[in-house]
Amino acid sequence: MSFSWVRHMPYEPPMKVSATEYKVRVQEIEGILRPPESPKLKIPYEPKIMKLKDGSELIIRQATIDEAPKILKAIKPYFEVDKDFYDIVSVRTYAEVLGWLRKRIKDHFILIGIREGTLVGIANARLWNDDIVISLHTMAFVRGLNVGPIMYLAKMEYSFDFLGVKEWWATYESYIGFKTWAIKLAQQQKPWPEYQHELGGARVYYNTKFDWENYIKPHYKHWIEGIRPVPKEKLEQTKDFKIIEEPIV
Repeated sequence: MSFSWVRHMPYEPPMKVSATEYKVRVQEIEGILRPPESPKLKIPYEPKIMKLKDGSELIIRQATIDEAPKILKAIKPYFEVDKDFYDIVSVRTYAEVLGWLRKRIKDHFILIGIREGTLVGIANARLWNDDIVISLHTMAFVRGLNVGPIMYLAKMEYSFDFLGVKEWWATYESYIGFKTWAIKLAQQQKPWPEYQHELGGARVYYNTKFDWENYIKPHYKHWIEGIRPVPKEKLEQTKDFKIIEEPIV
């Protein structure tokens, strides 16, 4: 049996037209490709100071989009670390931050943690809608100081206390992440496969606003409650932060 494939010509217009070709400006296409930003993200995260185990201070604030290239540079060394899922976490986080920089991800936000002038932690997420935040990733660039837990709970704090969402949706690539958050935060699970997380269609683990107020904040206040407001001079010192250029695992 043989088949003859015929390339069909585009349809001819059903009536006379004044022009058979139109130029489209990329600025017009950009309005279609760029997702709109929720007005909720105009609500700023109030920076805070957290005391770390060694007595040093971690200043947590929102990153600005012009800091994205430096954040990308901090993430990149982990691409080839084939241990504890650092490779997949780092490349996915890199893509999310790059999507933010290129305006190809909806309602993304990222918090950064700076210790003694150096970027030591990042935590990002995005609004699914006005009621749900999708947790994306958390990375710590130092070990043994609980930077990871502090950063993770900071983005939950921003979501529930500042943005006023009702649910927090997460999933996990690593055993460490699952142990630390799905179990410690007593997260419930959405029925699968009816509900899937956007990170590869994995299972959705979630917390509600009720969980946040009545379980998480009381039990983990040592990782949540910080010093506010941050003095202006200290906040100013976080602007020209350094990065750690070698992976620490």
